[in-house]
Amino acid sequence: MAPDRRRHRGPHPRDRQLFAEEHLGILRQATAEFSWLLTRRYSTRAALKLVGDRYALYARQRQAILRCGCDDQALEHSGLSESEPPQCDSSPLGIDGYNLLITLESALSGGLILIGRDGRYRDLASVHGSYRSIEETDPALELILQAAGALKPSRVDFYLDQPVSNSGRLKIRIAELLEQDRYGAAPQWNIELAPSPDKVLKDYEGVVVTTDSVVLRHCALTLDLAGRIIRKRVDRAWVLDLRQPRPGGYDGDGTR
Repeated sequence: MAPDRRRHRGPHPRDRQLFAEEHLGILRQATAEFSWLLTRRYSTRAALKLVGDRYALYARQRQAILRCGCDDQALEHSGLSESEPPQCDSSPLGIDGYNLLITLESALSGGLILIGRDGRYRDLASVHGSYRSIEETDPALELILQAAGALKPSRVDFYLDQPVSNSGRLKIRIAELLEQDRYGAAPQWNIELAPSPDKVLKDYEGVVVTTDSVVLRHCALTLDLAGRIIRKRVDRAWVLDLRQPRPGGYDGDGTR
């Protein structure tokens, strides 16, 4: 396999075509139908195949539906667990490191960012056993340090997947940025390499920053920090909302 020499985490070569305006109506309908099937206890695999085949979706479009759909129970829990910044004040903040970082790298690189049925921002990039820093890594980390510090948590626990290569280097880079003292009265930061950040965050006593649906189901307090940062700080981000519009708003958190 050739080494990964990408300098950006931008869009897939076909994304502009696959996610063009003319396809959004079908993609939103497919997300709604996929979610309907999940609510009726269809397996994820079966539901995605049914919907994908019905609308003749390409693999990347199906991946978007998978990322954005959720059953009614998960949607309700997501709404109940979503925290506002004041709730983070003096509370521990647990961050799913790669989940947040890669979403922001993608946004800064012009990659596709999706708003799912639950109103949370997700990317279509992924890390498969190896992580490589890109030109947008430092800017993304700086946005994270600034935004997390502004929430005034008692501490920040930033979890990186230990099995992913270069996690140790990334931990060192975050520590170097924190030492530059450009982030005001920063809270205590603990940057940890964990065998499974998902497992740690499911039982975390504080506010959890993640958009991983498996983790979200288990957390009492969550925060879509990626979405907040993108809305406020990444003006050029390519964001597509795959929620199904309904009278008075959107299916999900009610945001128009």
